[in-house]
Amino acid sequence: MNTLQLSIVHRLPQSYRWAAGMAGGAIELNTLAAEDDLIGLRLLSHDGAPAWDVMQKMRAMLAEIQVECAIVEWQGEPCLFVQRSDESAATVRLKNQGVAIAETFTAQPL
Repeated sequence: MNTLQLSIVHRLPQSYRWAAGMAGGAIELNTLAAEDDLIGLRLLSHDGAPAWDVMQKMRAMLAEIQVECAIVEWQGEPCLFVQRSDESAATVRLKNQGVAIAETFTAQPL
């Protein structure tokens, strides 16, 4: 069975940016909204080495549709970062390949 079809990712709630002089390797929280913001996707379904393998497959999948992204270790886990402007294309591509995108929601009192 395809490991991507068993994958669940969650969009990190913060915005990020490349650290000065470190594009492609280091990120930092971005407290001011900017056009070049990054969004991060974290795997909920895999840990350890399998998580890195799944992220590599996702990166290759996005490269096929010319969406630039990078895998960076963030808080001890591999995360996939894409430009905010490419978020829709990236999530549609991942969903079409069987990756589930976990949505954040808040419960409303009855």
